[in-house]
Amino acid sequence: MLKQPRFKNACEEAVRSAAQRHGLEVLELSVMPDHVHAVVGVPFSMSASNALLLKGTSSHALFELEPKFRLRYPNGHFWSRGSFCRSVGSADLETVKRYVREDNDPWQQTLSNS
Repeated sequence: MLKQPRFKNACEEAVRSAAQRHGLEVLELSVMPDHVHAVVGVPFSMSASNALLLKGTSSHALFELEPKFRLRYPNGHFWSRGSFCRSVGSADLETVKRYVREDNDPWQQTLSNS
C-alpha cells in the first residue's frame, strides 16, 4: 500500500501527527513499501514500549486520511501485530538516523525532518 507517493506521504503525515499528539519527536522517518523505520524522541516519563502506541494512533490517522484503506483493511488493522522498539544505546544517534535515512532498500523513500 505504501508504494504510491500519495500513500507514502499520507503515512508520513499520520505518523508525525500521532507522534505530536503523544508528545513524541520524530527525528528520522523512512517509509518503505512494506514497513516504516522511525527514530523517535521519547519523553523520560514514557517507557520505550509505551511509545509503541504510535502504531495504533498512526493507523487510525491513516484511515482518516485515506478512507479507502478501510476497503482493503476492513478490521481497521493497517500495521502488522509485530513491532520492534529499543533505545539507542549501542550506537550513537547519528549512526541510527543515517541507517534509517540511507538503508539500501531500493523502494525506500526518506522523509526527513528538514
